[in-house]
Amino acid sequence: MAGRINDDDVKAVRDAVPIDAVVSEYLQLRNAGGGNLKGLCPFHDEKSPSFQVSPSKGLFHCFGCQEGGDTIAFVQKIDHLTFAEVVERLAAKAGITLRYEEGGYNPSHQRGERIRLVEAHKVAAEFYVDQLNGPEAEIGRKFLADRGFDQAAAAHFGVGYSPAGWDHLTRFLRGKGFSDKELITSGLSQDGRRGPIDRFRGRLMWPIRDTAGDVVGFGARKLRDDDNGPKYLNTPETPIYKKSQVLYGIDLAKKDIAKSSRAVVVEGYTDVMACHLAGVTTAIATCGTAFGGDHIKILRRLLMDNGSARVIFTFDGDAAGQKAALRAFEDDQKFAAETYIAIAPDNMDPCDLRLVKGDDAVRDLVEPRTPLFEFALRQIVGRYDLETPAGRAAALDEAAPVVAKIKTGSVQREVAVQLAGFIGILDQEYVVHRINQLAQWARGRGGDRRGPAPAARGGARHQQVQAAPVPSGPALNLRSPAHRTERELLKLALQRPELVAPAFDAYGSDEFTAPPYTAVRECIAEAGGAEQGLADSREYLVRVLDATPNESVRKLITELAVEVFHGKSIDETYAGEHLVKVRLRAVDRRINDVQSSLARLGSNVAPDHLAAAQNEVWVLQQYAQTLRNHGADAL
Repeated sequence: MAGRINDDDVKAVRDAVPIDAVVSEYLQLRNAGGGNLKGLCPFHDEKSPSFQVSPSKGLFHCFGCQEGGDTIAFVQKIDHLTFAEVVERLAAKAGITLRYEEGGYNPSHQRGERIRLVEAHKVAAEFYVDQLNGPEAEIGRKFLADRGFDQAAAAHFGVGYSPAGWDHLTRFLRGKGFSDKELITSGLSQDGRRGPIDRFRGRLMWPIRDTAGDVVGFGARKLRDDDNGPKYLNTPETPIYKKSQVLYGIDLAKKDIAKSSRAVVVEGYTDVMACHLAGVTTAIATCGTAFGGDHIKILRRLLMDNGSARVIFTFDGDAAGQKAALRAFEDDQKFAAETYIAIAPDNMDPCDLRLVKGDDAVRDLVEPRTPLFEFALRQIVGRYDLETPAGRAAALDEAAPVVAKIKTGSVQREVAVQLAGFIGILDQEYVVHRINQLAQWARGRGGDRRGPAPAARGGARHQQVQAAPVPSGPALNLRSPAHRTERELLKLALQRPELVAPAFDAYGSDEFTAPPYTAVRECIAEAGGAEQGLADSREYLVRVLDATPNESVRKLITELAVEVFHGKSIDETYAGEHLVKVRLRAVDRRINDVQSSLARLGSNVAPDHLAAAQNEVWVLQQYAQTLRNHGADAL
């Protein structure tokens, strides 16, 4: 049985390894004030950072899922390790030699499985790098040189070579004290007729590292025509390697992804190399699998879901690339980032583009241009003859179910309107309604579930708020400028009512486009309006919370009441800007509604109704212009 690690050594490890340095290997941390740091919790999905780290105390805590503890507890949970395995890993990083009680310590038998498998991969990576310099690896060096990668580039990315013999690596690792069981479990070896043999033979080798920088697998590219295996062979699923949970290059790219709030997703190992060498140091790639939900979770923790985040995909323009783009589009809404697609001239990948046109062309390629949703939908509708009614109908039949999968109602509507434009259908509301129906049928609910009806004018507001059905999961789109502005205005009304009252209290609930924000606006009205906060802000918040119809709205109000503002100077100017933006969008929506109604009625509209509608539009347009010219003074 393994000996227990000496208590003093455990304390030394805790003291030697700062918790913020360890946590930063997995997610981006930002200043939270009071000496604390914050980030998106890695243990549950969230859109606002509730995960806090206290470097001075050596502790972390998530206010969302209530996970907490010290450095060792964090690594235990995130990497699914035992207490001893974590202490051993952190001690190795800190250069601390551990003492074990209750008998001697035999590393080959007493270290945890994950530690042993990671160590085997580290030794294997060093072995492969050494082999790349030998005469047999000339074919591998030529492969790299033909693609523009010199010896320094190979060393930077740890590229190596696996000898063509049956068991070169297996024998080498045995000599380092690894057992046959460990070699099979690691995926570095596989069962042969007479025992374990090398899994990778005669191939160029790329080490695949996790976010913490540990080698957990390999990608192997065949070099010879007599190799009957696949073009690329990856490590199989092992206790430390899950292909859906790793991104090649993430160890090199993570700091720049966090710093720039931007990630570039390419398709292969050489593409990552080409991008990084060209200065695009935020490039990463999947490892033999489609880009999916687990990959998104990794990037979200680094991007921090702020409004300026960008994710650029560089799929090929061929059929396979189009299919990959459609798959990525279905997951697009899991990001709180803008997603784009970049396709090089002549469908070249970044590696070929760098060879043909140089580093500048690679940097230019990944500048965001085409939104991913636009590319995906244009690929669908482009297969039909849009000059004919039948072609337009068929294009809508195929594209509508794709748009209907978008869960956020406001985003779904925006994309539906643009789809109508792509196809050439003038009646945008017909397309919006069609997609909304498909979404409802897909959810298996039927009926109209879009949220509460507006409160009756002059009616009992209290009863209306209490009865209003509010979505249990608020459908808020962090990328929507409208939602961001409305959220900021509600925060002002709750935290700094003196800056927005009494103008805010004249705003109707329908001026807030998201049902959860509408519910918050109604609660403020039920509490007497923001003007009530001028006398006693604490009592005012209590009254707002007392007006909440359910726990979901109560939690949202609490969140808005403590959330920091996005602006640098929170003053009357800042408040006025948000008051005007919310009102302007409401006015513009009303103008569009009236004009759309007239367009649908066409020549069937009654003359008096037409005159009244045209007058309303004129009045609204004049008001909108006054708001644009005079700002908050026009409210």
